[in-house]
Formats: sequence, C-alpha cells, structure tokens
Amino acid sequence: MAKNKENRGLVSLICEECKSPNYNVSKNKKNTTERLELNKFCNKCRKVTKHKEKK
Repeated sequence: MAKNKENRGLVSLICEECKSPNYNVSKNKKNTTERLELNKFCNKCRKVTKHKEKK
C-alpha cells in the first residue's frame, strides 16, 4: 500500500543569474527544512547554473 504524501510539496526553482523560474520539484518539507540549491540547466542562460528554491 502506498504511503501518505502529505509531507511532500511542490517548490519552484529559480536561476540565480537571470532570475527566471525554470523547474518545479517536490520536496519533503518535514525532513528538509532548508532551501534547496541545485545545479540545473537554464534555457534562458543556455548553461548549467545554480538554482535556488523560490521564497
């Protein structure tokens, strides 16, 4: 049987260079309370940049 997904929520990731929102990812808000920082490809910058979780 599947577990309850009430702790997971969608968050937006924003490119630090061009400030455009590019990705929507799910994160467990109970276990990971700090903001996400991931290296992702930005279509606007056309390169891999650091993406932070939106406020």
